[in-house]
Amino acid sequence: MGSITAEFKNPATTTLLELVKTRRSCYKLKAESPISDEAIESIVQTALLHVPTSFNTQTTRVVLLLKEEHQKLWDITIKIMEGLVADGKVPKEMFENHTKPKLLGFGAGYGTILFFTDFESLAPLKEKFAIYADKFDPFALEANAMAQYLVWTALCSEGFGANLQHYSPLIDEEVQKTWNIPASWKLDAQLVFGTPTGGPGEKTFLPLEDRYKVFGK
Repeated sequence: MGSITAEFKNPATTTLLELVKTRRSCYKLKAESPISDEAIESIVQTALLHVPTSFNTQTTRVVLLLKEEHQKLWDITIKIMEGLVADGKVPKEMFENHTKPKLLGFGAGYGTILFFTDFESLAPLKEKFAIYADKFDPFALEANAMAQYLVWTALCSEGFGANLQHYSPLIDEEVQKTWNIPASWKLDAQLVFGTPTGGPGEKTFLPLEDRYKVFGK
């Protein structure tokens, strides 16, 4: 089963789907930006305002780190990983040959967007809609993931390369202290971005026939 080629009523649909195709993980970055910091902020703020959340809970929280503040995050991460090496929890060879170069590569970018979820804000809804209480946390993570994806796609559309990282819970405490983050904000992901100095790797796809069904056509 091949992917379908179709004509759309709105040309913007074709543009949107092309952006979806071109959003890729890019790890070779430099500390330059093709757009203004205000444009970056506009992308992030638009995602926060308009990405849907179940019951309109608006649980996603975001911290934008640029330039020196971005670098500070990855310096903190390296220091934490060095502590794990010193404690014997991470092999030194693996850290020096693989982990540290990777972290230095993240630090070489222009910025990092920290995505948090405020689960505590869901308490009243969990009480009001007790039958769904165990669903609200997963719903909140789904909303956070949609915000990550929208921001990532928009940044790539503007000429950035980006990659999504997950260094929680290792860095949570230091992040909270360094940037005075409320205790109720729980870190989920770190979106690293910068001007790309190389392209993404090859992407492979599982067969559509194993992942897609249609009825009533």
